[in-house]
Amino acid sequence: MSVADETGGRAERIRAKAQEMQEAAERASDPQERQRLADKARRLQERSDQVTTKGDGNMNPL
Repeated sequence: MSVADETGGRAERIRAKAQEMQEAAERASDPQERQRLADKARRLQERSDQVTTKGDGNMNPL
């Protein structure tokens, strides 16, 4: 398995978790809990973007 494959898989798992957090935020009835979950989803999405960017940076263009 290549580094790019590992990075892509990790980014996908983080994106899936971010989606779960966003959906939980939408279902939450407490405004503070909704905001906490939405913030966590946003941070996970940013982390996913960073992982994806790192993976792209490790590949040598021909």
